Amino acid sequence: MKRSEINGLVRSAQACFEAHGWALPPEPRWDVTDFGLGDWRRYGLVLVNLAEEPEYCEKLMYARQGMQTPTHAHRSKKEDIICRWGRLALQLWPNRPDEGGGEFELKVDGKARRFQPGEQIVLEAGSRITLTQGVYHRFWPESEECIIGEVSTANDDEHDNFFVDSNVGRFPGVEEDEPPLVRLVSDR
Repeated sequence: MKRSEINGLVRSAQACFEAHGWALPPEPRWDVTDFGLGDWRRYGLVLVNLAEEPEYCEKLMYARQGMQTPTHAHRSKKEDIICRWGRLALQLWPNRPDEGGGEFELKVDGKARRFQPGEQIVLEAGSRITLTQGVYHRFWPESEECIIGEVSTANDDEHDNFFVDSNVGRFPGVEEDEPPLVRLVSDR
């Protein structure tokens, strides 16, 4: 990704957060990714790490319509994905999509719900889904923009993201075409 594209996405996220009353902590840790696929308009996400503790973490995320987070699962992390503003669609599988599987159960807004492999759900603002370890999922905004929350057990982006597409990389390569607006988690 070009640094100018990263800066533009950070500005868009900041404007969306501000417009909808989401104040960020001082000097938040930013993460902007195209998942190493070189097409952030199709595969992209802006993340802000709000809390990073050994036992838990919290993130606030931003995506525009057309951007999706590729299908993946976590072996260690359990997470609530919360639609904070807009409409958020998720597609879910009990294991790798190419492995099949039967009906499975997850909590939506704290209540157990049964899903079929590959089933989609749309979360309205305020709704959440609890994703347990090993559940494969992908998500994308159905609204023009979406603010997404995540509250989870400890986060390990380098070792606990298992993507179906082996071409996916968690962090983008960055082409420095202008000075950075913020320091990214992946900046060394």
